[in-house]
Amino acid sequence: MATYPATRPASYKRHDGGSGAGVWVLALFLGLAVGVLVIVSAVLVKMADDARDDAAAATSATTHDHSTQGSSAVSLPIQSFAGVTGENAEELAKAHVATKATLPPVPAGELVKVHMTLKDMVVEIAPGVKYNTWAFDGHGAPGPVVHVREGQTVEMTLTNGGAIPHSIDFHAARIAPNVAFRDVAPGESFTFRFQATDSGVFMYHCGTKPVLAHIANGMYGAIVVDPATPLPKADKEYVLVASEWYLNGDGVSQPASLDMAKAREMQPDWTTFNGYANQYVTHPLTADPGETVRFYVVAAGPTLDTNFHVVGTLLDRAWVNGDMSQFQRNVQTVGVPAGGGAVFDVKIDDEGLYPFVSHAFAHVDLGQVGLLKVGNPPGTMSH
Repeated sequence: MATYPATRPASYKRHDGGSGAGVWVLALFLGLAVGVLVIVSAVLVKMADDARDDAAAATSATTHDHSTQGSSAVSLPIQSFAGVTGENAEELAKAHVATKATLPPVPAGELVKVHMTLKDMVVEIAPGVKYNTWAFDGHGAPGPVVHVREGQTVEMTLTNGGAIPHSIDFHAARIAPNVAFRDVAPGESFTFRFQATDSGVFMYHCGTKPVLAHIANGMYGAIVVDPATPLPKADKEYVLVASEWYLNGDGVSQPASLDMAKAREMQPDWTTFNGYANQYVTHPLTADPGETVRFYVVAAGPTLDTNFHVVGTLLDRAWVNGDMSQFQRNVQTVGVPAGGGAVFDVKIDDEGLYPFVSHAFAHVDLGQVGLLKVGNPPGTMSH
């Protein structure tokens, strides 16, 4: 607001005809006008602020589609569907045919031909929970186990039966990725070869951008390369591929798809061994007392590690992160990094139920747990 002096300055002179009074009236009018404009401007700014706040509140109260990739308009907190299953979950779990975990044999000859066809398909990842996968070999996640011997040559043919470009990246291969791991267009096939020069258990996966989305949608699996000098004898050999699932719906009322925002925030709804929550609790892996059981474990991620532990025993031998040249003895828990693999031996003499878990126990709560049933013990396991 304009202000005026209480007394006239010494230089002020009154003009004839009372024009000095007119000047004062004009100045007073202009001052009042400026004051009114300031008040009106303040009111308009306040009204604009209130309107913006009301719009923001309405936006935050709206349910967003979290599956929109790259969207910055995602409301928080992200809705979780962890633990939501079909109403008859126990019956569904019993009816589920557990993914075969037994290590397949090594093919004969020096050249091992592998042919995988990619398909978009709906699979069940927990009792009554369906998910839209992009699947290697058309049978869901993980893809088939590839088992070769050190020194053999792998001839890989990839046929893309899906709707978008895909590729395959073998962590066991020493090869130029721009040549071998290139994108394959829908309806096309591509073949490349590599020699398995390094022993261990390795991940393979789709390497097409965004890799996070392709792995999260089920495009991963394990390749086991036996060392030229055989490992100590094992009576049972099982392959476990650990992974996460990020759902944009509960998957019960209709199949869920990928929630990219959850994947970036690392907030899975389910974590699994071999693609289905708790399947080896309902359908345990088995061994006889005194047998050596070998676990080949891959952490497919796409982001989280797996801290492998067998409850009730120690890992008698642990070949960590694929290094088959040496092993650790009598280890309690071994971290398998996302994209890594490790091999573990356990020899259990006493009959019983022995859970195998990721000892990051949030994973267990979300489904990454199974049982090794040694002998024919009575009762159940509540660990």
